[in-house]
Amino acid sequence: MKNILSIVIRLTVSCLMAATVMGICFIFTSNAKKHNEHVKEQQVMYELLGYKGNVKAPESVALHEVYRYVISGSDKQSIGFLVPTKHGEEKGFLLVNIDLNGEMLSADPVAISEAEALEPDTRNKLVEKAVGPGYAVKFADQTVVVTNDGKRVAYLIGGKFQGFKTFIHVMLALDPAFTILGMEVLEHEEDPGLGAEIEQDYFKNQLKGKPFEALKAIDVVKAPIPSDYLDALNGKVAEDEILKFREQYKDKDVYALTGATISAKAVADGVKGIVTKFAYRVAALDKVLKEQQLAVAF
Repeated sequence: MKNILSIVIRLTVSCLMAATVMGICFIFTSNAKKHNEHVKEQQVMYELLGYKGNVKAPESVALHEVYRYVISGSDKQSIGFLVPTKHGEEKGFLLVNIDLNGEMLSADPVAISEAEALEPDTRNKLVEKAVGPGYAVKFADQTVVVTNDGKRVAYLIGGKFQGFKTFIHVMLALDPAFTILGMEVLEHEEDPGLGAEIEQDYFKNQLKGKPFEALKAIDVVKAPIPSDYLDALNGKVAEDEILKFREQYKDKDVYALTGATISAKAVADGVKGIVTKFAYRVAALDKVLKEQQLAVAF
Protein backbone atom coordinates (compact mmCIF):
# COMPACT_ATOMS: atom_id res chain seq x y z
CA MET A 1 0.00 0.00 0.00
CA LYS A 2 2.85 2.37 0.91
CA ASN A 3 4.52 1.60 -2.42
CA ILE A 4 1.34 2.38 -4.35
CA LEU A 5 0.88 5.66 -2.45
CA SER A 6 4.50 6.58 -3.09
CA ILE A 7 4.12 5.87 -6.82
CA VAL A 8 0.93 7.97 -6.98
CA ILE A 9 2.65 10.90 -5.24
CA ARG A 10 5.67 10.66 -7.52
CA LEU A 11 3.52 10.51 -10.63
CA THR A 12 1.48 13.48 -9.43
CA VAL A 13 4.61 15.53 -8.73
CA SER A 14 6.07 14.53 -12.10
CA CYS A 15 2.88 15.56 -13.91
CA LEU A 16 2.79 18.89 -12.05
CA MET A 17 6.44 19.55 -12.91
CA ALA A 18 5.85 18.61 -16.56
CA ALA A 19 2.76 20.83 -16.73
CA THR A 20 4.72 23.72 -15.20
CA VAL A 21 7.56 23.31 -17.69
CA MET A 22 5.10 23.08 -20.60
CA GLY A 23 3.26 26.17 -19.36
CA ILE A 24 6.46 28.18 -19.10
CA CYS A 25 7.54 27.01 -22.56
CA PHE A 26 4.13 27.96 -23.98
CA ILE A 27 4.36 31.46 -22.51
CA PHE A 28 7.84 32.04 -23.90
CA THR A 29 7.08 30.53 -27.32
CA SER A 30 3.78 32.44 -27.51
CA ASN A 31 5.53 35.72 -26.74
CA ALA A 32 8.26 34.90 -29.26
CA LYS A 33 5.62 34.08 -31.89
CA LYS A 34 3.84 37.40 -31.30
CA HIS A 35 7.15 39.23 -31.53
CA ASN A 36 8.09 37.50 -34.78
CA GLU A 37 4.65 38.22 -36.29
CA HIS A 38 4.98 41.89 -35.35
CA VAL A 39 8.50 42.08 -36.83
CA LYS A 40 7.29 40.44 -40.07
CA GLU A 41 4.33 42.81 -40.27
CA GLN A 42 6.62 45.81 -39.75
CA GLN A 43 8.90 44.53 -42.51
CA VAL A 44 5.95 44.28 -44.94
CA MET A 45 4.89 47.81 -44.00
CA TYR A 46 8.31 49.33 -44.67
CA GLU A 47 8.64 47.43 -47.95
CA LEU A 48 5.28 48.77 -49.14
CA LEU A 49 6.60 52.25 -48.38
CA GLY A 50 9.63 51.59 -50.57
CA TYR A 51 12.12 50.86 -47.79
CA LYS A 52 13.60 47.48 -48.67
CA GLY A 53 16.98 45.97 -49.38
CA ASN A 54 19.65 48.59 -48.84
CA VAL A 55 17.09 51.41 -48.70
CA LYS A 56 16.44 52.08 -45.02
CA ALA A 57 13.75 54.30 -43.56
CA PRO A 58 15.19 57.52 -42.12
CA GLU A 59 14.77 58.19 -38.42
CA SER A 60 12.36 61.00 -39.27
CA VAL A 61 9.81 58.40 -40.45
CA ALA A 62 7.36 57.23 -37.77
CA LEU A 63 4.49 54.73 -37.76
CA HIS A 64 1.44 55.59 -35.64
CA GLU A 65 -1.18 52.95 -34.88
CA VAL A 66 -4.82 54.10 -34.86
CA TYR A 67 -7.39 51.68 -33.42
CA ARG A 68 -11.08 51.76 -34.35
CA TYR A 69 -13.84 50.53 -32.04
CA VAL A 70 -17.60 50.13 -32.43
CA ILE A 71 -19.36 51.43 -29.30
CA SER A 72 -22.97 50.35 -28.66
CA GLY A 73 -25.40 51.34 -25.91
CA SER A 74 -28.69 53.11 -25.18
CA ASP A 75 -30.00 52.02 -28.60
CA LYS A 76 -27.23 54.05 -30.24
CA GLN A 77 -23.99 53.22 -31.96
CA SER A 78 -20.85 55.27 -32.43
CA ILE A 79 -17.27 54.85 -33.59
CA GLY A 80 -14.34 55.30 -31.25
CA PHE A 81 -10.89 56.12 -32.65
CA LEU A 82 -7.97 55.53 -30.28
CA VAL A 83 -5.35 57.93 -31.63
CA PRO A 84 -1.83 58.68 -30.33
CA THR A 85 -1.13 62.19 -29.07
CA LYS A 86 2.59 61.49 -28.71
CA HIS A 87 5.06 59.19 -30.43
CA GLY A 88 7.17 56.57 -28.69
CA GLU A 89 7.09 55.22 -25.16
CA GLU A 90 5.45 58.26 -23.58
CA LYS A 91 1.88 57.56 -22.51
CA GLY A 92 -0.50 59.51 -24.65
CA PHE A 93 -3.64 58.40 -26.51
CA LEU A 94 -7.02 59.99 -27.02
CA LEU A 95 -10.28 58.07 -27.50
CA VAL A 96 -12.29 60.18 -29.93
CA ASN A 97 -15.92 59.02 -29.95
CA ILE A 98 -17.86 60.05 -33.10
CA ASP A 99 -21.54 59.45 -33.82
CA LEU A 100 -22.78 58.06 -37.14
CA ASN A 101 -23.41 61.59 -38.42
CA GLY A 102 -19.74 62.48 -37.99
CA GLU A 103 -20.17 64.62 -34.87
CA MET A 104 -17.92 64.23 -31.83
CA LEU A 105 -19.52 62.84 -28.71
CA SER A 106 -16.44 62.86 -26.48
CA ALA A 107 -12.64 62.87 -26.41
CA ASP A 108 -11.13 61.09 -23.42
CA PRO A 109 -7.42 60.67 -22.61
CA VAL A 110 -6.15 57.09 -22.30
CA ALA A 111 -2.88 56.57 -20.42
CA ILE A 112 -1.12 54.02 -22.62
CA SER A 113 2.04 54.15 -24.74
CA GLU A 114 2.23 53.10 -28.40
CA ALA A 115 4.19 50.00 -27.36
CA GLU A 116 1.63 49.04 -24.69
CA ALA A 117 -1.24 49.62 -27.12
CA LEU A 118 0.04 46.77 -29.27
CA GLU A 119 -1.15 44.36 -26.55
CA PRO A 120 -4.89 43.85 -27.29
CA ASP A 121 -6.03 42.87 -23.78
CA THR A 122 -4.40 45.87 -22.11
CA ARG A 123 -5.64 48.26 -24.79
CA ASN A 124 -9.21 46.93 -24.83
CA LYS A 125 -9.58 47.16 -21.06
CA LEU A 126 -8.43 50.78 -21.01
CA VAL A 127 -10.78 51.67 -23.87
CA GLU A 128 -13.71 50.04 -22.04
CA LYS A 129 -12.80 52.01 -18.92
CA ALA A 130 -12.68 55.27 -20.90
CA VAL A 131 -16.08 54.57 -22.49
CA GLY A 132 -17.65 53.81 -19.13
CA PRO A 133 -20.30 51.34 -17.92
CA GLY A 134 -23.45 50.56 -19.88
CA TYR A 135 -21.74 50.31 -23.28
CA ALA A 136 -20.50 47.39 -25.35
CA VAL A 137 -17.11 48.02 -26.92
CA LYS A 138 -15.91 45.94 -29.88
CA PHE A 139 -12.55 46.27 -31.61
CA ALA A 140 -13.00 46.76 -35.37
CA ASP A 141 -9.61 47.31 -37.00
CA GLN A 142 -6.38 49.25 -36.91
CA THR A 143 -4.60 51.58 -39.29
CA VAL A 144 -1.06 52.90 -39.42
CA VAL A 145 -0.55 56.57 -40.18
CA VAL A 146 2.96 57.23 -41.49
CA THR A 147 4.65 60.56 -40.87
CA ASN A 148 7.97 62.05 -41.96
CA ASP A 149 9.19 64.91 -39.77
CA GLY A 150 5.69 65.03 -38.31
CA LYS A 151 3.99 65.41 -41.71
CA ARG A 152 1.48 62.77 -42.80
CA VAL A 153 2.86 60.96 -45.86
CA ALA A 154 1.03 57.61 -46.08
CA TYR A 155 -1.45 55.17 -44.62
CA LEU A 156 -1.02 51.42 -44.11
CA ILE A 157 -4.28 49.50 -43.93
CA GLY A 158 -5.14 45.83 -43.78
CA GLY A 159 -8.31 44.06 -44.78
CA LYS A 160 -9.88 40.87 -46.01
CA PHE A 161 -12.53 39.94 -48.55
CA GLN A 162 -14.06 36.84 -50.10
CA GLY A 163 -11.97 35.20 -52.79
CA PHE A 164 -12.84 32.29 -55.07
CA LYS A 165 -12.38 29.80 -52.22
CA THR A 166 -11.88 31.53 -48.87
CA PHE A 167 -10.97 34.97 -47.59
CA ILE A 168 -8.03 36.90 -49.06
CA HIS A 169 -6.03 39.03 -46.59
CA VAL A 170 -4.12 42.03 -47.93
CA MET A 171 -2.17 45.04 -46.74
CA LEU A 172 -2.26 48.31 -48.67
CA ALA A 173 -0.11 51.43 -48.64
CA LEU A 174 -1.85 54.65 -49.66
CA ASP A 175 -0.64 58.20 -50.05
CA PRO A 176 -2.59 61.04 -48.31
CA ALA A 177 -4.84 61.35 -51.40
CA PHE A 178 -5.59 57.57 -51.21
CA THR A 179 -3.60 56.67 -54.32
CA ILE A 180 -2.29 53.11 -53.98
CA LEU A 181 1.44 52.98 -53.28
CA GLY A 182 1.54 49.20 -53.05
CA MET A 183 -0.30 46.04 -52.11
CA GLU A 184 0.83 42.82 -50.45
CA VAL A 185 -1.22 39.62 -50.29
CA LEU A 186 -0.73 38.27 -46.77
CA GLU A 187 -2.89 35.16 -46.86
CA HIS A 188 -5.09 33.30 -49.36
CA GLU A 189 -6.18 29.82 -50.45
CA GLU A 190 -6.69 30.45 -54.16
CA ASP A 191 -5.78 27.65 -56.57
CA PRO A 192 -2.06 27.31 -57.44
CA GLY A 193 -1.28 28.41 -60.98
CA LEU A 194 -4.65 30.14 -61.28
CA GLY A 195 -6.10 32.40 -58.57
CA ALA A 196 -2.88 32.15 -56.57
CA GLU A 197 -1.30 34.41 -59.19
CA ILE A 198 -2.80 37.35 -57.25
CA GLU A 199 0.40 37.31 -55.20
CA GLN A 200 2.62 37.78 -58.25
CA ASP A 201 4.17 41.18 -59.08
CA TYR A 202 2.59 41.36 -62.54
CA PHE A 203 -0.87 41.34 -60.91
CA LYS A 204 -0.23 43.32 -57.72
CA ASN A 205 1.64 46.07 -59.54
CA GLN A 206 -1.38 46.75 -61.76
CA LEU A 207 -2.94 48.42 -58.72
CA LYS A 208 0.14 50.44 -57.86
CA GLY A 209 -0.33 54.10 -58.74
CA LYS A 210 -4.11 53.84 -59.14
CA PRO A 211 -5.61 57.17 -57.99
CA PHE A 212 -8.65 57.16 -55.72
CA GLU A 213 -11.09 58.31 -58.43
CA ALA A 214 -10.03 55.52 -60.77
CA LEU A 215 -10.12 52.96 -57.99
CA LYS A 216 -13.73 53.77 -57.12
CA ALA A 217 -14.81 52.56 -60.58
CA ILE A 218 -12.21 49.85 -61.17
CA ASP A 219 -13.11 46.58 -62.91
CA VAL A 220 -11.27 43.73 -64.65
CA VAL A 221 -10.54 43.23 -68.35
CA LYS A 222 -10.66 39.71 -69.82
CA ALA A 223 -7.72 40.11 -72.19
CA PRO A 224 -4.00 39.28 -72.22
CA ILE A 225 -1.70 41.89 -70.69
CA PRO A 226 0.28 43.69 -73.44
CA SER A 227 3.81 42.29 -73.46
CA ASP A 228 5.57 45.62 -72.92
CA TYR A 229 3.28 46.44 -69.99
CA LEU A 230 3.87 42.94 -68.57
CA ASP A 231 7.64 43.53 -68.64
CA ALA A 232 7.14 46.80 -66.75
CA LEU A 233 4.90 45.13 -64.16
CA ASN A 234 7.57 42.48 -63.58
CA GLY A 235 10.30 45.11 -63.23
CA LYS A 236 12.16 44.03 -66.37
CA VAL A 237 12.60 47.57 -67.69
CA ALA A 238 14.23 50.72 -66.35
CA GLU A 239 12.54 52.64 -63.55
CA ASP A 240 11.68 55.61 -65.78
CA GLU A 241 9.93 53.23 -68.20
CA ILE A 242 8.00 51.66 -65.33
CA LEU A 243 6.79 55.10 -64.28
CA LYS A 244 5.69 55.88 -67.86
CA PHE A 245 3.62 52.70 -68.04
CA ARG A 246 2.16 53.37 -64.59
CA GLU A 247 1.06 56.81 -65.75
CA GLN A 248 -0.34 55.37 -68.97
CA TYR A 249 -2.43 52.70 -67.22
CA LYS A 250 -3.29 54.48 -63.96
CA ASP A 251 -6.91 55.16 -64.96
CA LYS A 252 -7.49 51.82 -66.68
CA ASP A 253 -9.03 48.62 -65.36
CA VAL A 254 -7.04 45.62 -64.11
CA TYR A 255 -6.22 42.77 -66.50
CA ALA A 256 -7.78 39.52 -65.29
CA LEU A 257 -5.74 36.44 -64.49
CA THR A 258 -5.88 33.73 -67.13
CA GLY A 259 -8.44 31.16 -66.02
CA ALA A 260 -9.05 32.96 -62.73
CA THR A 261 -11.18 36.01 -63.48
CA ILE A 262 -13.14 35.51 -60.26
CA SER A 263 -10.00 35.82 -58.12
CA ALA A 264 -8.84 38.93 -60.00
CA LYS A 265 -12.25 40.57 -59.68
CA ALA A 266 -12.42 39.64 -55.99
CA VAL A 267 -9.17 41.55 -55.40
CA ALA A 268 -10.25 44.56 -57.49
CA ASP A 269 -13.63 44.77 -55.73
CA GLY A 270 -12.15 44.01 -52.32
CA VAL A 271 -9.43 46.66 -52.53
CA LYS A 272 -11.96 49.18 -53.85
CA GLY A 273 -14.21 48.49 -50.84
CA ILE A 274 -11.39 48.72 -48.31
CA VAL A 275 -10.04 52.01 -49.64
CA THR A 276 -13.39 53.77 -50.13
CA LYS A 277 -14.57 52.89 -46.61
CA PHE A 278 -11.22 53.93 -45.16
CA ALA A 279 -11.29 57.29 -46.99
CA TYR A 280 -14.74 58.01 -45.55
CA ARG A 281 -13.62 57.19 -41.99
CA VAL A 282 -10.44 59.25 -42.22
CA ALA A 283 -12.42 62.22 -43.51
CA ALA A 284 -14.81 61.94 -40.56
CA LEU A 285 -11.95 61.68 -38.05
CA ASP A 286 -9.95 64.55 -39.60
CA LYS A 287 -13.05 66.76 -39.60
CA VAL A 288 -13.53 66.25 -35.87
CA LEU A 289 -9.82 66.67 -35.08
CA LYS A 290 -9.79 69.97 -36.96
CA GLU A 291 -13.08 71.30 -35.58
CA GLN A 292 -12.20 70.44 -31.98
CA GLN A 293 -8.52 71.40 -32.40
CA LEU A 294 -7.38 68.07 -30.95
CA ALA A 295 -3.60 67.59 -31.04
CA VAL A 296 -2.49 64.16 -32.27
CA ALA A 297 0.81 62.63 -33.31
CA PHE A 298 0.00 62.82 -37.02
